[in-house]
Amino acid sequence: MGAITSAELNFLVFRYLQESGFVHAAFTLGYEAGIHKGGIDGNIVPPGALITIVQKGLQYIELEANTDENDQEVEKDFALLEPLEIITKDVEELQQIVKKRKRGRLQIDCDKDKGKAKECIEEHEHRLGGERERERHDKEKDQEMERDRTERDKVQEKEKEREKQHTDHIDKVKHEEDPLASGGPKPMDVSTTSHEIFSADVTVLEGHSSEVFACAWSPAGSLLASGSGDSTARIWTIPDGPCGSIQSSPASVHVLKHFKGRTNEKSKDVTTLDWNGEGTLLATGSYDGQARIWSRDGELKQTLFKHKGPIFSLKWNRKGDFLLSGSVDKTAIVWDTKTWECKQQFEFHSAPTLDVDWRNNNSFATCSTDNMIYVCKIGDPRPVKTFSGHQSEVNAIKWDPTGSLLASCSDDWTAKIWSVKQDKCVYDFKEHTKEIYTIRWSPTGPGTNNPNQQLLLASASFDSSIKLWEVEQGHLLYSLAGHRQPVYSVAFSPDGEYLASGSLDQSLHIWSVKEGRILKTFRGSGGIFEVCWNKEGSKIAACFSNNTVCVMDFRM
Repeated sequence: MGAITSAELNFLVFRYLQESGFVHAAFTLGYEAGIHKGGIDGNIVPPGALITIVQKGLQYIELEANTDENDQEVEKDFALLEPLEIITKDVEELQQIVKKRKRGRLQIDCDKDKGKAKECIEEHEHRLGGERERERHDKEKDQEMERDRTERDKVQEKEKEREKQHTDHIDKVKHEEDPLASGGPKPMDVSTTSHEIFSADVTVLEGHSSEVFACAWSPAGSLLASGSGDSTARIWTIPDGPCGSIQSSPASVHVLKHFKGRTNEKSKDVTTLDWNGEGTLLATGSYDGQARIWSRDGELKQTLFKHKGPIFSLKWNRKGDFLLSGSVDKTAIVWDTKTWECKQQFEFHSAPTLDVDWRNNNSFATCSTDNMIYVCKIGDPRPVKTFSGHQSEVNAIKWDPTGSLLASCSDDWTAKIWSVKQDKCVYDFKEHTKEIYTIRWSPTGPGTNNPNQQLLLASASFDSSIKLWEVEQGHLLYSLAGHRQPVYSVAFSPDGEYLASGSLDQSLHIWSVKEGRILKTFRGSGGIFEVCWNKEGSKIAACFSNNTVCVMDFRM
């Protein structure tokens, strides 16, 4: 067997970080070590590969330390070693430890044998002395049990007779009252899996050659955009009518290539995308630090160069005259969509910018792995507000529909709600037990199309749960525990009555917000990175790690 290469070891560590939920650490290693340029096919590397190799290495060294001079292992004398000993000592030292422990074990066994002999003699004498007493006691107990059994049998016979008389009477009454008693249709069976969304009712969009990280419906029409690790985005036209095998025609697609030539460049993986408010333009961000603007027909309209690192977040403002991008280069940039020039670059963070979100058409917030949140305004050279309080990197931020409250979530296991009117957070939610990856506000309350419904916040975590928070009083409304692995994405339906969630456990759940229970479930064949609703709330899309996008109908 050849020695493992540094590139292979880097890939194993990269996969271990991904599987353990250290998403940003994995990204940093992947970016700096050029993981995607190593030519290693991740599909053939099993889960937990690094742990398996380490365990097998420890087992091999332990086995070697337990062999005798003739390289023969003596199974009955096998002495277990601690992992730290195996890591810090060489084989000769380990063999000495094994010999010492075996000698100690032999002495202990010898002492035990002497003690056991003495105990056996004492126990035998005690047994002889108490044998007759136990026999007498057992005989009396058997006689008492026999008397009790006879009495119970008599009582049961009387009860059976009464039940028979009562049943005969009831059957007679039912027969007289029920005209279908002598024949007619049987009750319909109720399926216990009626909430399942089956594969035959799902449209599967195939074409990507790597994981699909992002998807978003156009606010106008039936267009669905997806972004993948294959260095492409795609715009799918979803036909009207029901999804699945009975769909009248297949979905057409425009392929948006982020590379030149025939081979994909992993440095151009599409990490984020967003439609403008009119649904006429799609913005994409990628690992190469460039933002690209595409028409709804898939034509590249503009490429924006200024970031010096991957773009993780990209948002249009509501008016559509500015585009905001956040990058690993620690900065956020506002682009003027009339000239496509940099309007202003904000350099406040001391570490990668992970998320950005508009408050209104001129101000926005940014968050970073430096644990900080800044509220910025176009034209101002410094932040207009600074929020500090998270103890680890801040993964996502979202303004509520009115722009008065800002929600944030972090690797410190907390979600917080902030107000520009005060420095400290308004609410600090601590019920999650692992990192919180994403948050979403409900489209309800003042300033929305559903003003009579209360405003809610949903948080999704690596602890496999989703929490629904009532914001006015700041208390937990529901803890939704239907997933078995980290939840990467949640999305409210346009009417705010339902919540879709996608997890690495390959399942998509649709929840009743009012009742806090699962209404429908679709089980795919890959982890889910994002879920989204169309503007009518009649279809849901989900993007998977198995290179596909699935679209399904939703009706209640």
